[in-house]
Amino acid sequence: MTDRTNSPESRDIANVLHAYTNLEKHRETGPFIANGGHGIYIRDEAGKEYIEGMSGLWCTSLGFGEERLIEAATRQMRQLPFYHIFSSKSHNPAIDLAERLINMAPVPMSKVFFANSGSEANDTAVKMVWYYNNAKGRPEKKKIFSRTRGYHGVTVAAASLTGLPANHTDFDLPIANIRHTDCPHYYEFCRDGDTEEDFATRLATKLEQQILDEGPETVAAFIAEPIMGAGGVIIPPRTYFEKIQAILKRYDILFIADEVICGFGRTGNMFGCETYDMKPDIMTMAKALSSAYLPISAVMINEDVYETISANSNKVGTFGHGFTYSGHPVAAAVALETLNIYEDRDILGHVRSVTDKFQARINAFMDHSLVGETRAIGLIGAVQLAKNKTSRTHFDASEGVGAFLQARAQEHGLIVRALPNDTVAFCPPLIITDAEIDEMFDRFEKALEECYAMVRKNDGMEA
Repeated sequence: MTDRTNSPESRDIANVLHAYTNLEKHRETGPFIANGGHGIYIRDEAGKEYIEGMSGLWCTSLGFGEERLIEAATRQMRQLPFYHIFSSKSHNPAIDLAERLINMAPVPMSKVFFANSGSEANDTAVKMVWYYNNAKGRPEKKKIFSRTRGYHGVTVAAASLTGLPANHTDFDLPIANIRHTDCPHYYEFCRDGDTEEDFATRLATKLEQQILDEGPETVAAFIAEPIMGAGGVIIPPRTYFEKIQAILKRYDILFIADEVICGFGRTGNMFGCETYDMKPDIMTMAKALSSAYLPISAVMINEDVYETISANSNKVGTFGHGFTYSGHPVAAAVALETLNIYEDRDILGHVRSVTDKFQARINAFMDHSLVGETRAIGLIGAVQLAKNKTSRTHFDASEGVGAFLQARAQEHGLIVRALPNDTVAFCPPLIITDAEIDEMFDRFEKALEECYAMVRKNDGMEA
């Protein structure tokens, strides 16, 4: 092991249990330690600067060092550093933020419940769906459909919704009443001759058959991200949500839209629901709600859901759900100021103005021998590597090709994220400029060439 005695790295290895990390390998490699940042850049302890091409974890939409958010937190700390919203108590930041979100909603919504993370928001949505159907006198209507490769968080219920093996293996998940349907990735799963519409029809037909097999009277909800994030930045095929929503309506199944990544401008609209004409009954959101400066998430519910659970709380005696930090006043104040900045600076207009550059640069990698598919919308995209472009075959996971590319990008001063099937994701801060987009992809191109040389060498070919 590298000697890190008396260094910050040694303290980190000794005391921090890292999320989404091979903990044994971490003993040898130690952590990357971020020590500062401004705009789209972060820097490490040695002072090296990196473009944060993933906005941290899909979340730091306004970049680093935004003084208005720092000031908003400081003001609220001085006025009211904490209060709760249990037992009919409240405070102005939570009230104002709820009103603002209801007015922004892409479909009519009635009430907002606050939590602290996307996982908690989706966990809450599950509990609300179950509570709602008990209130309706339908105790058997409890199953929730998610999708393979969907990502909805890591709490027990949310991780069960998540359709990725690493979130289930040896955690004894998923729990009962969670079901998964097909991943809507046209590139990987279409059949020869399929149009996107054909593929969408096939997936919708499969979902309907699964619902019928389970019994529609037992199926309560369907949850989906407008664009799948951690599952690979998977953009839905044309007509997909139109066809899925028709089935949900046919069988009286609630639709939950997980806007944790897509919400607040990422797709070029305020919500991904607008981009794909989704009409959910429940919406969850987090991340860019506060530009990740403080933890906060929200669950929006429509009038039918609200009235039903409200009446049931009267029967039971209370709505027995909540978190100590739900609607924390400082987090809510920062979220409000984040929304003000989006409006004051026309962040949506800016995203739309740089989208062409972002998409042109990412799609240009399709010409590379190592790239099987590129995909992008708004300011989110991915480059997926392929062992064979024609057959769309992957590298074996043991080859670590995506991880190698991620590491080389970091050496060139770019933070990206390798996802399943050697997919490298991009999700830069929404404030990124055309020039910074060019710099980001220039750095990535250098890493991609080094990855290609490694692959050729491992295949016994001259690099």
